[in-house]
Amino acid sequence: MDLRKHIAIALFYFLMVALMGVLLRLFFVTPISLNYKYILHAHSHTALLGWIYLGLTTLIYKIFLVEAQKTKVYKIIFVFTNLCIAGMLITFPIQGYALFSIIFSTLFLFASYWFTFYAMKYVPQHFRKRFSYKLIRTSLWYLVLSSIGPWAIGGVMATLGPESIWYKSSIYFYLHFQYNGWFIIALLGILFYILESKGIYFNPQKLKSFFLLLNFGILFTVFLSFLWFLPPVALNVLGLFGAVAQVLAFYELYLLLGPQLPILKAGWSKMNFRLLKIAAVLMVAKLVLQLVSALPYFANLAFQLKDFVIGYLHLVFLGIVIPSMLAFLQYFKLINLSKTFLLLFLFAFVSTEVLIFYKAFALWMGFTLFPQYYLLLAILSSVFPVAVAFLFFKNIKNLYFSPRT
Repeated sequence: MDLRKHIAIALFYFLMVALMGVLLRLFFVTPISLNYKYILHAHSHTALLGWIYLGLTTLIYKIFLVEAQKTKVYKIIFVFTNLCIAGMLITFPIQGYALFSIIFSTLFLFASYWFTFYAMKYVPQHFRKRFSYKLIRTSLWYLVLSSIGPWAIGGVMATLGPESIWYKSSIYFYLHFQYNGWFIIALLGILFYILESKGIYFNPQKLKSFFLLLNFGILFTVFLSFLWFLPPVALNVLGLFGAVAQVLAFYELYLLLGPQLPILKAGWSKMNFRLLKIAAVLMVAKLVLQLVSALPYFANLAFQLKDFVIGYLHLVFLGIVIPSMLAFLQYFKLINLSKTFLLLFLFAFVSTEVLIFYKAFALWMGFTLFPQYYLLLAILSSVFPVAVAFLFFKNIKNLYFSPRT
């Protein structure tokens, strides 16, 4: 089974996400006879559940499950998962949250439970005591925990309606544990596997301290997702505790990894290592933004000015998760990156982030946006699908015209 084909499918979803992102920008430039919210639902679901989910689960399978020789079961799970993703990609743009899109998204939840059960049941015994697998197992539990959000949305829609605070709270709950739990901890698990494979092991007590602080931070920063409706100040305090714990956790990670950087760097291309450095720098920015958002004024500001939230989510998704995952995919020879793709992607990311945060700050300070702001944002956003198309077709070419022996 050639896992590069699975990543090619994930890259196709990545391309669809980038194209829908441009379409969403064009809604503010010219009349489009489509439903903005429907396209937004398709964009977000395909990004999280198509591109990132398939990338991470393929990496987990390659690293921890190939030895189990349960290929047939994995193939069935993979096909079922893709039927769900394709169903969401088709139905969300047509009907938004309605019967068929809800059916496919619900089936996807069962597909994720199935993969979680499969991964935990069949991972070989010699992996089970490794810290890397401990992180992977924890990330999968966060994947399951995040699904409470989608399940709650159905009940909220049926009883309280989409205007209820619990509707948005359910979405933010889901996004929090996807981004901070499932995505980031899975990536850390892959990083620690690479360290272990290089013969790098750490003091168990320091690993335990890092692990506890990391999880305390994730569990308590969920309260930051609820500050937008001005809850009791106690939630601000709990969220602040979580944000501080995350800062301490990643500081401990820095102390652990710092002395090992020369060894870690060996075996990586310059491009790969730069991707990881970019992700590390932006992780610091993320931690600072989380600390600031615990303050009531800024929590309310983020609710009033959605561009702060959009900029933050894109920073984590495009600046931390995707660069890290791409670096790992290339490290395990599941993808072929190029300088052209990287330069185009980084240009699109930096330029659009600057514009998104510019708008947020302009509205905050009462400034008027410069003329043709939305047109420029759409033009710069169009670089994303160009970059991803370059990556996608390069990998298709390598896959079918230069196969591995």
